[in-house]
Amino acid sequence: MDPETSSFTGIVRKPSAFVPLAMSLTALGVIGVAAMFGHLVPQPDEGAEAHLWQLLMAGQLPVLGFFAVKWLPRAPKQALCVLALQVAAVLAAMAPVYLLHL
Repeated sequence: MDPETSSFTGIVRKPSAFVPLAMSLTALGVIGVAAMFGHLVPQPDEGAEAHLWQLLMAGQLPVLGFFAVKWLPRAPKQALCVLALQVAAVLAAMAPVYLLHL
């Protein structure tokens, strides 16, 4: 294995590593934009922001699974660090929804 793919920065540059991060940050951005426009109030019917957030959060699960299956056997230490970063991003995107009871 070449040194670029066995380092943390080499692995985090792979699409299966940074796409879930980008999706979590986008989901967090959706919540931020909804807050700026005053759409963070409980509604009987979910709005477009809620659906977009749900799609972003659920859509990254297959990519996370693919990353884990591909990279954990090849570079376990670096892959676990990237997975920890991905889990932190998921929790950051979920925290406002939980804390604001949305």
